Amino acid sequence: MLGDEAINLICGLLPPDGAKSGLKELTLSANPGITPKGWSRLAIAVAHSSQVRVLNLDYNPLGDHVAGMLAVAVASSRTLEVLDLEGTGLTNQSAQTLLDMVENYPTALRSLVLAENSISPELQQQICDLLSEGEEEEEVAGGAGDTQEWERGQEPAAHQRGNSSSWMCPSDPSSQMVLMTSGLGDSLLAETEM
Repeated sequence: MLGDEAINLICGLLPPDGAKSGLKELTLSANPGITPKGWSRLAIAVAHSSQVRVLNLDYNPLGDHVAGMLAVAVASSRTLEVLDLEGTGLTNQSAQTLLDMVENYPTALRSLVLAENSISPELQQQICDLLSEGEEEEEVAGGAGDTQEWERGQEPAAHQRGNSSSWMCPSDPSSQMVLMTSGLGDSLLAETEM
Protein backbone atom coordinates (compact mmCIF):
# COMPACT_ATOMS: atom_id res chain seq x y z
CA MET A 1 0.00 0.00 0.00
CA LEU A 2 1.31 3.42 -0.96
CA GLY A 3 1.21 6.58 1.12
CA ASP A 4 1.97 10.27 0.77
CA GLU A 5 5.74 9.73 0.53
CA ALA A 6 5.22 7.57 -2.55
CA ILE A 7 2.96 10.25 -4.04
CA ASN A 8 5.76 12.79 -3.63
CA LEU A 9 8.07 10.50 -5.61
CA ILE A 10 5.41 9.82 -8.24
CA CYS A 11 4.81 13.55 -8.69
CA GLY A 12 8.45 13.80 -9.74
CA LEU A 13 7.54 11.53 -12.65
CA LEU A 14 4.89 14.03 -13.79
CA PRO A 15 7.09 17.02 -14.72
CA PRO A 16 5.59 20.40 -15.65
CA ASP A 17 4.96 21.26 -19.31
CA GLY A 18 7.94 20.47 -21.47
CA ALA A 19 10.42 20.10 -18.60
CA LYS A 20 11.28 16.48 -19.49
CA SER A 21 9.45 13.37 -20.56
CA GLY A 22 7.21 11.85 -17.92
CA LEU A 23 4.57 9.20 -17.30
CA LYS A 24 1.80 8.90 -19.84
CA GLU A 25 -0.26 6.48 -17.74
CA LEU A 26 -0.54 6.18 -13.97
CA THR A 27 -2.53 3.60 -12.00
CA LEU A 28 -2.87 4.06 -8.24
CA SER A 29 -5.74 1.67 -7.57
CA ALA A 30 -6.66 0.69 -3.99
CA ASN A 31 -4.25 2.77 -1.92
CA PRO A 32 -6.19 3.85 1.19
CA GLY A 33 -2.96 5.03 2.87
CA ILE A 34 -2.82 8.14 0.69
CA THR A 35 -4.28 11.14 2.53
CA PRO A 36 -6.17 14.11 1.05
CA LYS A 37 -2.87 16.03 1.26
CA GLY A 38 -1.22 13.41 -0.99
CA TRP A 39 -4.12 13.46 -3.44
CA SER A 40 -3.99 17.27 -3.62
CA ARG A 41 -0.28 17.10 -4.44
CA LEU A 42 -1.03 14.59 -7.20
CA ALA A 43 -3.85 16.78 -8.56
CA ILE A 44 -1.46 19.74 -8.83
CA ALA A 45 1.14 17.61 -10.62
CA VAL A 46 -1.48 16.25 -13.06
CA ALA A 47 -2.75 19.77 -13.77
CA HIS A 48 0.72 20.86 -14.86
CA SER A 49 1.92 17.66 -16.51
CA SER A 50 2.33 17.77 -20.27
CA GLN A 51 2.46 13.99 -20.60
CA VAL A 52 -0.12 12.10 -18.51
CA ARG A 53 -3.05 10.80 -20.57
CA VAL A 54 -4.52 8.09 -18.32
CA LEU A 55 -5.11 8.33 -14.56
CA ASN A 56 -6.65 5.35 -12.75
CA LEU A 57 -7.56 6.13 -9.13
CA ASP A 58 -10.24 3.49 -8.67
CA TYR A 59 -11.01 1.97 -5.26
CA ASN A 60 -9.42 4.74 -3.21
CA PRO A 61 -11.42 6.57 -0.50
CA LEU A 62 -11.29 9.93 -2.31
CA GLY A 63 -14.68 11.44 -1.51
CA ASP A 64 -16.15 14.67 -2.81
CA HIS A 65 -13.41 17.03 -1.61
CA VAL A 66 -10.62 15.23 -3.47
CA ALA A 67 -12.90 14.81 -6.52
CA GLY A 68 -13.27 18.60 -6.59
CA MET A 69 -9.48 18.99 -6.66
CA LEU A 70 -9.29 16.42 -9.45
CA ALA A 71 -11.93 18.32 -11.46
CA VAL A 72 -9.70 21.41 -11.32
CA ALA A 73 -6.73 19.29 -12.41
CA VAL A 74 -8.68 17.83 -15.35
CA ALA A 75 -9.87 21.30 -16.39
CA SER A 76 -6.25 22.50 -16.35
CA SER A 77 -4.73 19.50 -18.11
CA ARG A 78 -4.33 19.61 -21.88
CA THR A 79 -3.51 15.90 -22.14
CA LEU A 80 -5.58 13.85 -19.64
CA GLU A 81 -7.98 11.68 -21.66
CA VAL A 82 -9.05 8.94 -19.23
CA LEU A 83 -9.94 9.30 -15.54
CA ASP A 84 -11.08 6.22 -13.59
CA LEU A 85 -12.86 7.11 -10.35
CA GLU A 86 -14.69 3.80 -9.88
CA GLY A 87 -15.55 3.00 -6.27
CA THR A 88 -14.03 6.16 -4.79
CA GLY A 89 -16.85 7.29 -2.49
CA LEU A 90 -18.20 10.02 -4.75
CA THR A 91 -21.71 11.43 -4.45
CA ASN A 92 -23.97 13.62 -6.55
CA GLN A 93 -22.08 16.62 -5.14
CA SER A 94 -18.82 15.68 -6.86
CA ALA A 95 -20.69 14.48 -9.94
CA GLN A 96 -22.26 17.94 -10.22
CA THR A 97 -18.77 19.48 -10.01
CA LEU A 98 -17.54 17.13 -12.74
CA LEU A 99 -20.62 17.93 -14.83
CA ASP A 100 -19.97 21.67 -14.48
CA MET A 101 -16.35 21.11 -15.50
CA VAL A 102 -17.27 19.10 -18.61
CA GLU A 103 -20.06 21.54 -19.49
CA ASN A 104 -18.09 24.77 -19.12
CA TYR A 105 -14.42 24.04 -19.76
CA PRO A 106 -12.91 22.40 -22.83
CA THR A 107 -10.77 19.44 -21.80
CA ALA A 108 -8.97 16.54 -23.46
CA LEU A 109 -11.04 14.16 -21.28
CA ARG A 110 -12.69 11.42 -23.34
CA SER A 111 -13.53 8.76 -20.74
CA LEU A 112 -14.66 9.14 -17.14
CA VAL A 113 -15.44 6.02 -15.07
CA LEU A 114 -17.86 6.65 -12.19
CA ALA A 115 -19.15 3.14 -11.41
CA GLU A 116 -19.73 1.97 -7.84
CA ASN A 117 -20.28 5.47 -6.48
CA SER A 118 -23.41 7.07 -4.99
CA ILE A 119 -24.12 9.06 -8.15
CA SER A 120 -27.51 9.19 -9.81
CA PRO A 121 -27.76 7.51 -13.22
CA GLU A 122 -29.13 10.80 -14.61
CA LEU A 123 -26.01 12.76 -13.62
CA GLN A 124 -23.76 10.02 -14.97
CA GLN A 125 -25.63 10.08 -18.27
CA GLN A 126 -25.43 13.88 -18.52
CA ILE A 127 -21.66 13.73 -18.05
CA CYS A 128 -21.37 10.92 -20.58
CA ASP A 129 -23.48 12.80 -23.13
CA LEU A 130 -21.38 15.95 -22.77
CA LEU A 131 -18.13 14.02 -23.18
CA SER A 132 -19.55 12.39 -26.32
CA GLU A 133 -20.69 15.77 -27.69
CA GLY A 134 -17.25 17.24 -27.09
CA GLU A 135 -15.60 14.49 -29.08
CA GLU A 136 -18.09 14.82 -31.96
CA GLU A 137 -17.39 18.57 -32.16
CA GLU A 138 -13.65 17.85 -32.09
CA GLU A 139 -14.00 15.35 -34.95
CA VAL A 140 -16.00 17.81 -37.08
CA ALA A 141 -13.53 20.63 -36.42
CA GLY A 142 -10.46 18.45 -36.92
CA GLY A 143 -11.67 16.32 -39.80
CA ALA A 144 -10.32 12.81 -40.26
CA GLY A 145 -6.65 13.76 -40.43
CA ASP A 146 -3.61 11.70 -39.49
CA THR A 147 -3.35 13.28 -36.03
CA GLN A 148 -6.85 12.19 -35.09
CA GLU A 149 -6.23 8.64 -36.26
CA TRP A 150 -3.00 8.51 -34.24
CA GLU A 151 -4.81 9.73 -31.13
CA ARG A 152 -7.55 7.17 -31.58
CA GLY A 153 -5.02 4.40 -32.08
CA GLN A 154 -3.31 5.37 -28.82
CA GLU A 155 -6.48 6.06 -26.88
CA PRO A 156 -6.94 3.88 -23.80
CA ALA A 157 -10.32 3.54 -22.16
CA ALA A 158 -12.19 1.42 -19.69
CA HIS A 159 -13.97 -1.86 -20.46
CA GLN A 160 -17.72 -1.83 -20.24
CA ARG A 161 -19.19 -4.43 -17.87
CA GLY A 162 -22.48 -6.13 -18.58
CA ASN A 163 -25.29 -4.18 -20.23
CA SER A 164 -25.03 -1.06 -18.06
CA SER A 165 -23.46 1.75 -20.05
CA SER A 166 -24.05 4.56 -17.54
CA TRP A 167 -21.07 3.63 -15.35
CA MET A 168 -18.49 4.88 -17.81
CA CYS A 169 -18.31 7.27 -20.68
CA PRO A 170 -16.50 5.79 -23.66
CA SER A 171 -15.45 8.41 -26.15
CA ASP A 172 -15.85 6.23 -29.21
CA PRO A 173 -18.39 3.40 -29.01
CA SER A 174 -16.61 1.56 -31.82
CA SER A 175 -13.22 1.57 -30.09
CA GLN A 176 -11.99 -1.38 -28.08
CA MET A 177 -12.42 -0.83 -24.34
CA VAL A 178 -10.10 -2.25 -21.68
CA LEU A 179 -10.39 -1.71 -17.91
CA MET A 180 -6.94 -1.10 -16.48
CA THR A 181 -6.37 -1.71 -12.79
CA SER A 182 -3.35 -2.72 -10.78
CA GLY A 183 -5.32 -4.84 -8.33
CA LEU A 184 -5.07 -4.69 -4.57
CA GLY A 185 -2.15 -4.48 -2.18
CA ASP A 186 1.25 -2.95 -2.71
CA SER A 187 1.01 -2.74 -6.47
CA LEU A 188 1.81 0.35 -8.47
CA LEU A 189 1.60 0.35 -12.21
CA ALA A 190 3.41 3.30 -13.70
CA GLU A 191 4.24 2.77 -17.34
CA THR A 192 5.33 5.10 -20.05
CA GLU A 193 4.06 4.63 -23.57
CA MET A 194 6.56 3.01 -25.89
